[in-house]
Amino acid sequence: MTNGPATVLVGRAADGDGWIVVAGEPGALTRDPELVPDKSFAERVRALESELAPRWIVRSLRSFYPPLLAAGILLRRAHDLLLCHAILRDTVALSPAVEPSPLWLREDVEQTAAPGLFEVSSDGAMRGESFDEVRAEWLRQQAALAAAPDSRLALLCAAESTGALVAEEMTAAGVPWSRAVHEEILVEQLGPRPLPGGRPAAMARLATEIAARLGDQAVNPDSPQRLLRSLHRAGIFVESTSRWELAQIEHPAIAPLLQYKKLARLLTANGWTWLDEWVHDDRFRPVYLVGGVVTGRWASSGGGALQIPRQLRRAVRADPGWTLVGADVAQLEPRVLAAMSQDRAMADAARGTDLYEGVVRSGAVATREEAKYAVLGAMYGATTGESGRLVPRLRAVFPRAMGLVDAAARTGEEGGVVSTLLGRSSPRPDGAWLQAQSRASDAGAGGADESRARSRARDRGRFTRNFVVQGTAAEWALLWLAEIRHRLNGLPAASVPASASGPVFRSRAHLALFLHDEVIVHCPAEQAEAVADAVRAAADAATARLFPGFAVDIPLDVRIGEDAGKPA
Repeated sequence: MTNGPATVLVGRAADGDGWIVVAGEPGALTRDPELVPDKSFAERVRALESELAPRWIVRSLRSFYPPLLAAGILLRRAHDLLLCHAILRDTVALSPAVEPSPLWLREDVEQTAAPGLFEVSSDGAMRGESFDEVRAEWLRQQAALAAAPDSRLALLCAAESTGALVAEEMTAAGVPWSRAVHEEILVEQLGPRPLPGGRPAAMARLATEIAARLGDQAVNPDSPQRLLRSLHRAGIFVESTSRWELAQIEHPAIAPLLQYKKLARLLTANGWTWLDEWVHDDRFRPVYLVGGVVTGRWASSGGGALQIPRQLRRAVRADPGWTLVGADVAQLEPRVLAAMSQDRAMADAARGTDLYEGVVRSGAVATREEAKYAVLGAMYGATTGESGRLVPRLRAVFPRAMGLVDAAARTGEEGGVVSTLLGRSSPRPDGAWLQAQSRASDAGAGGADESRARSRARDRGRFTRNFVVQGTAAEWALLWLAEIRHRLNGLPAASVPASASGPVFRSRAHLALFLHDEVIVHCPAEQAEAVADAVRAAADAATARLFPGFAVDIPLDVRIGEDAGKPA
């Protein structure tokens, strides 16, 4: 914790008027506190960034960084205390872990529901953002990281914080988005924009067809309860109106009903209302939640940034003189499983672009389809059906990989906590889980109690089985993002600006979108090949950093084009 760049600790003044800034060597902030008024704070940050290239220690980059980006200031490094507290608070590698405090709980993470995270006090300062609180938390986190058995948690905190920088930068730059192309796609799929409250023409035609084929003119495809009653009256005895269940049924009404649901999803999730709300000045600016899922995966707050449907990809369109470089990883999670378990047989199967074909070559299964069922079943805990039948075959061929996830499942079933490769720990069992296990062990427990306890234990085992793999894959993706960002920042300025990308990114290649195992970079057209090389080199660096000394292929599919549409 004593090596690296200078650090700058930043927090609000006690009276909420201005900022207190202390700079110094890492691990020992030696300069005298400096009170900087709000009106001159951005320029002071600019000067310190230029002078020291420091690591900024702040409560939350989500609130701290956007005004600086709007002022044209790019921070090289940071430590997000809020995000790192969430990691260190529950880690099993520390004894004791960071003591939890209401000031340092996140309300935007799935496993917490702490109210008032971003409540503002009477003096206008955000809770937990005062300099004394920031400094105290920084010292606690330094002590926790110093007590860790190795440097993995420090690497995770650094990667998580860099991810927070990237998230705010992508929101500031935005995804280049053509409203005209988006509207063209909507008209192609749905018909002209309807009046408020009306159905688009394509959906209206399908609703009429569904009614005729069910023999029920009162059917409403938009109401699950009324639709279910109509289906039952027509002799279609399904338990729900889910697309998956309906797809198993043979009936003349099913095909138009499934098509209706597909169009309804497009209209609701990414229709004209979405376009009006989220796309402005040729940019879609989603809000990302770094570590928003318990495994460390990102989430988004509105806009559905992590679920852009394939049919809208061609609306993601580069500015004139610019282009898009997209890259995604083939079968990231099973490749990560092979590396983190150091299963050389599975790493051999992962060589090349199709791991599932490698599993077939290993002799574990006969077809690629079986390989996919088996591998996904192994990671998600399938015990029935085709996956359940095939998973045992993997244990003989890939014993180390299967041993890792099987051990994680047993730990979860017993109420234990598991951790990713870098040390992010799974949530502990909740009260309902503990109560179910306690009831089952009572002397008077009945069969229903025991069955409920076993079922909940298996569910938790499936969760912890996947947690270690998905969480480590999320760590690889964080390192990939950090390496891409570093390499892009070293490229020269563009000759043609992308003005809508804001003051920081109008003249430089930048990350525009991140989707778990996929990135899209918006860059000057003349830099496309250099950016593609940087993205590939970043993947190699992330693999070497996370799995030193173990060879595993994590190949990329890299595409360069004016839009983000993928070949069919």
